[in-house]
Amino acid sequence: MRGWWQELAGLVLPVDCAGCGAVRVLVCAECRDALSGAGEGPVRPSPRPAGLPVVRAAAVYEGAVRGLLLAHKERGALPLAGVLGAALAVAVVGGAGRGGVCGPGGAGEVALVPVPSARRQVRARGHDPARRIALAAAGRLRRAGVRARVAPVLGLRRAVADQAGLGARQRRENLAGALAVRRGARGILPDGIRIVLVDDVVTTGATLAEAARAVRAAGLVTGPGAVLRAAVVAAPADSFGRIEPVPRV
Repeated sequence: MRGWWQELAGLVLPVDCAGCGAVRVLVCAECRDALSGAGEGPVRPSPRPAGLPVVRAAAVYEGAVRGLLLAHKERGALPLAGVLGAALAVAVVGGAGRGGVCGPGGAGEVALVPVPSARRQVRARGHDPARRIALAAAGRLRRAGVRARVAPVLGLRRAVADQAGLGARQRRENLAGALAVRRGARGILPDGIRIVLVDDVVTTGATLAEAARAVRAAGLVTGPGAVLRAAVVAAPADSFGRIEPVPRV
């Protein structure tokens, strides 16, 4: 009920741009441009956690982009999921035709697997940010002719501490073994489907690395030449442009 009311209120009540404060507009033109995906590319945290797949991001996590993501995630600005999902969709198809997630010519179905939030966080926020953005991205991809769906097959199997304020090593230790693929995932993710792990932001890469471990451990990355990949809305500026080999499975 809380999430429904937040979304309705955001549609009918006057709002200011969460990115820059421009009055009476959900997202101003300048902030929308920051999420256009013009700067989309591969990102690599340093140090790179073991098992982290290739990650692509649509924008730099700073300024207006940071403000929009935090407004959606922490302050319940649910209508922002549309513009954030559009940015995520750009990152999902990044590199298509050069071994990207959709493969040459965009063939094959894509499953967006969102990183799950803890239940207490979902209750406190009134929604699951990564899943909501993933749903918007999948809709955007389908409208562009890409066969895409959201597959929320990951879940937490134990409690984890709040990641805020933790360093890269502490985050890895906090998350080690915390995620697992839910029972019945095989029915949702048939053999050969291209899996893309998705989240709103990548910083140290610990969360995506743990999600990748869980997906691989469940044997969900299958098919000739199958490669697990990840996509996010934003990443720190200094993680863009680092060249890395494409890890297999």
